[in-house]
Amino acid sequence: MEELWEVLRPEEQIELKLRKLYTQHHFHPYHLNNFEDYGSYQQSYNFLRNSSIITFTGNDGRTMALKPDVTLSIAKNTPAGKARKVYYVEDVYRHDRQAGEYQKIYQIGLEIIDEITWENQLEVLELAWESLAQVGEGTLDLSHMGILNGICDRFAEEDRQKVLDCLRDKSSHGMDALTAKAGLAKEESENLAKLVRLSGNFETKYQRAKKLLASYPEAQAGLEELKQLYQALQEKNLAEKVHLRLDFSIMNDADYYSGLLFQGFTKEARVTILYGGRYDRLMSRQGKNQGAIGFGMKLNHVGQKIPVASESAEYLNIALPKGRMGDAVYELFTQAGVAAKGVFAENRKLIFCDETNKLRFFLVKPSDVAIYVEHGAADIGVVGKDVLLESKAEVIEFLDLHMGSCRLAVAAHNDFEEDFSRPLRVSTKYPQITRAYYEGRGRSVELIQLHGSIELAPLLGLSDVIVDIVETGTTLKENDLKVIEEIAPSSARLIINNATWRFKQERIQKVIEKVREQL
Repeated sequence: MEELWEVLRPEEQIELKLRKLYTQHHFHPYHLNNFEDYGSYQQSYNFLRNSSIITFTGNDGRTMALKPDVTLSIAKNTPAGKARKVYYVEDVYRHDRQAGEYQKIYQIGLEIIDEITWENQLEVLELAWESLAQVGEGTLDLSHMGILNGICDRFAEEDRQKVLDCLRDKSSHGMDALTAKAGLAKEESENLAKLVRLSGNFETKYQRAKKLLASYPEAQAGLEELKQLYQALQEKNLAEKVHLRLDFSIMNDADYYSGLLFQGFTKEARVTILYGGRYDRLMSRQGKNQGAIGFGMKLNHVGQKIPVASESAEYLNIALPKGRMGDAVYELFTQAGVAAKGVFAENRKLIFCDETNKLRFFLVKPSDVAIYVEHGAADIGVVGKDVLLESKAEVIEFLDLHMGSCRLAVAAHNDFEEDFSRPLRVSTKYPQITRAYYEGRGRSVELIQLHGSIELAPLLGLSDVIVDIVETGTTLKENDLKVIEEIAPSSARLIINNATWRFKQERIQKVIEKVREQL
């Protein structure tokens, strides 16, 4: 029997251990069909975090979907009024934004559908904790929809999603703009900016959060529920390799989740591997009055080795854009006393080490910085907001460096007159931003993607207008072009890998605070 165990891959061994653990807690195995009616998934697009779905036409003419999510399927297939306490081991298929292809995600998880009690929530959190511990050293981060809703209630409905985005990105500069627009008092605005950045050890951050949320009753109630769960978990003999954190940047879709939220991270994975929470609203949208709570954990990353020398763990890896921006950021770091001077020697090396401050810099194309950070090859990086909007990279947008300020805009020839009888031809190197902008206006467009000399397109009749970044506007004027619409401002942003933040927060925080003092 022991010989058979050794033959199993690491993720298979963990799967068996977790199946035993869940069974001991009286969860029953649940198996789903590989294919389901597309309509049930289409109605819950946001719950799937805007993931594309693989579809095909069945023999009866129905549009079917290759399973992109397990929670939705279990909720859909649970009759109204029926209680369920199940676990699953399933493959799901999601679109990988970077690769442009679909990937198979091997995951394990559990769900309780019933009148959810406080004990149910505690049990699910306990099992999430122990599940992470089977994978390796990690953190379990807690948040609560009551806290997020309590904060959002201070803003206009139209700005709700922007507030959530600021919390997710830890964007205090974005929150400053929203509080100014809402006309909030100075003290409240400052408290919200601090709250955006708050994260870390639960015990210490709870006290801070309680003061900052003193004037938000719904948020206070959510925070107290987290405190009670935290205290109960401390009384259990749980694995010490997992640490509990408070972090309001974690969130799942606000239209479906209704209370406790949590996410799990491990050092090895460099991405979020566990998602969970209470999703009563999803059940309600299906016309069912049961409550529901659960989590799913990806096993794809189990057993993978980080392709970097182990001694590099003591360094902060920093991706900078090649060119003037990278030089300016490095100069800012040296002025802040974060980095030593003279690190970038005149040679063909790809990685530049600052041994004194334990920093490793590498220069990459500006459009690649977010990719390096999102995938954990870099802990932090500096990239333009325009690149973040285009790539939709899942990173923490922590700080606006107020460098390289420009704006994304629509420009056309001076004598341009729009013809609404046909699609607008638009040349750009920002197809995602452009498509979203014109879809929001209900305007049909024909996109022409270019990679350089965008201004040339309307001059030669290739397109009617262009979407590009504009700094001074001098190039436009010299070529008889003008800005006709502005889409969004852009400047250099300091971004952080989501998993790295959980394990190197103290070091990163020191760097950021010193840099912030120079702005």
